[in-house]
Amino acid sequence: MDYALLRDNPGDPTAIPEAAAAIVEPGLEAPAKPQAENEQWTITSQDGLKLVATHFSPDKPSRLWAILVHGYGRNQSYVWDYAAEYIKRGYHVLTPDLRAAGLSEGKYLTMGVKESNDIVLWAKEIVQKDENAQIALHGISMGAATVMMTTAKHPQNVVVAVEDCGYTSAYDMFTVQLDKLFGLPEFPVMNCVDIVSRMKTGAAISDAAPLRSVVHTEVPMLFIHGDADKLVPCEMMEKLYAASSAPAKEKFIVAGAGHADAKKTVPQEYFQRVFDFLETYMRP
Repeated sequence: MDYALLRDNPGDPTAIPEAAAAIVEPGLEAPAKPQAENEQWTITSQDGLKLVATHFSPDKPSRLWAILVHGYGRNQSYVWDYAAEYIKRGYHVLTPDLRAAGLSEGKYLTMGVKESNDIVLWAKEIVQKDENAQIALHGISMGAATVMMTTAKHPQNVVVAVEDCGYTSAYDMFTVQLDKLFGLPEFPVMNCVDIVSRMKTGAAISDAAPLRSVVHTEVPMLFIHGDADKLVPCEMMEKLYAASSAPAKEKFIVAGAGHADAKKTVPQEYFQRVFDFLETYMRP
């Protein structure tokens, strides 16, 4: 369990779980920080962790906001290229370091369980500063799973969401990787991991199940996936889409795109689809 969820050196903002080094794309450099007015925000999680985010402001006054949620083994800087596009379109953008990532405190990831509670708190923090804020959530990979789980908790002033290559459940995703990386069966390994993860983190791997969350979603949602994704198969997105109770939903499948590569594969079409969807529900 520690192999997948433990940040071995919590004092090091670049530290990631050992498994992340084997799963995420090696050597990928973080994009440059957007050239926009920005400031650091901090909040305290429900279980007492200091969480850190960057708030970027657009050139003109706006009540449009986006919370961009990074993926497994990453930190907020890996969504700064997404942030730049939102800022250009007049959005305030908040890019949190999820717990146990970047500058935020925490030893263990929980694959979206406690992270989704943290995003609810970030939305609340935005509303305290701008009671008229209209908030979009946009997450990639584990960030997408976090976004889907967040919408089931009905955060303040969130009106629309985008999930990009999120999994049906972390349990299923790790089961696939267990076989690929080590040739090990689901039973008894994953059953033991589930028990130990609950004991150590307060959240079982099986609790990170967006497939159970999307049935409670009450905001429109855009589902994005690459059909060449080998980490989170595209079939997972089809299951999530079918189960979602979102009042409006669309799916955007990018041919030839691997995991979290939809934007890189078709950048212009990617953002066109994202903002066409958002602008239907966000009111400047």
